[in-house]
Amino acid sequence: MSDFPWAEAAATGVGSHPGDDHLEALRVVFGEAPALPYLPELPGRGVGADLVGRTAALLVELPVEVQPSGWRFADRPGRDFKRARDHLVRDLDGLEEVAQTYEGPLKIQACGPWTFAGAVELRYGDKALADAGAVRDLTESLAEGLRQHVADVRRRVPGATEIVLQLDEPGLPGALTGTVPTASGFGRLAPVDPQVAFERLGEVLAGHFGIVHCCASGVPFEVIRTAGARGVSVDGSRLRRRDEDQIGETIEAGMGLFLGVVPGVDTRLPDKGKVARPAIELWRRLGFPVGRLAAQVVLTPACGLAGASPAYARAALARCREAAHVLREDPEMGGQEMEP
Repeated sequence: MSDFPWAEAAATGVGSHPGDDHLEALRVVFGEAPALPYLPELPGRGVGADLVGRTAALLVELPVEVQPSGWRFADRPGRDFKRARDHLVRDLDGLEEVAQTYEGPLKIQACGPWTFAGAVELRYGDKALADAGAVRDLTESLAEGLRQHVADVRRRVPGATEIVLQLDEPGLPGALTGTVPTASGFGRLAPVDPQVAFERLGEVLAGHFGIVHCCASGVPFEVIRTAGARGVSVDGSRLRRRDEDQIGETIEAGMGLFLGVVPGVDTRLPDKGKVARPAIELWRRLGFPVGRLAAQVVLTPACGLAGASPAYARAALARCREAAHVLREDPEMGGQEMEP
């Protein structure tokens, strides 16, 4: 389908990688996920290299610092903020080097506003998620920071035909259902109104080809769709039959489905046909034309690869890429080979 910036039979990663060699991680990504490479995160490098820290480094006029309880908004930028910025700039320098001859779509990741609000504390100690005004402020700051970040990536990678912005929102289901614990851990924060949820999410997605990644159970497909996302990224092993009506509506709306089909930690990888099977069988049950499968579905690991070995991270991406070709070349046979 021409609506998507990636070619048919695309595979990609969710974001995080093991180790501390950002140049090597970039080479693996561009080698094993050439249809939709991405800027990897390496949380193993320490404070500021994790998803929350990297996103904090993108905020405009909202400095953060690390306390024993985690990230917290601060009065002024300190060493933690500087460390996070240094990691990001170093990674962007590496991206510019590795991608200097690349042409095609490129994916970048950031923590979505609701997961970020549930992870960062206010100055007085409660989570930002508990304060509607704080959520509004961080959403505005994040939206502006991401606009600047995307512009920087475009400048550094002039061959990028589209920047795909992935917002990681594993905390969104908990925010909507009121299961996010308070900072003390003794209570739960009030559930977020779905309309407020999609409005804030939509503010950050506005102006981008954006997808939302949620590897938790109970993915709020309708909120993500209403927010204006162009795709949704999920862990295929967490999907249940009761989710399929919402998945069908998502696909019918023309959104891309990024389906996690291999574990994010070391295990024995199945052959490419078995890896492709969940996508093939889901598509078959939903009754969509087989010709749309390879265009609309992108295969990924189930979640980030930070907990894997470097060798497994490379192999997992390679297997997703090989399985994606099954979706295009012979999905009917791919499904038949795996019938019991």
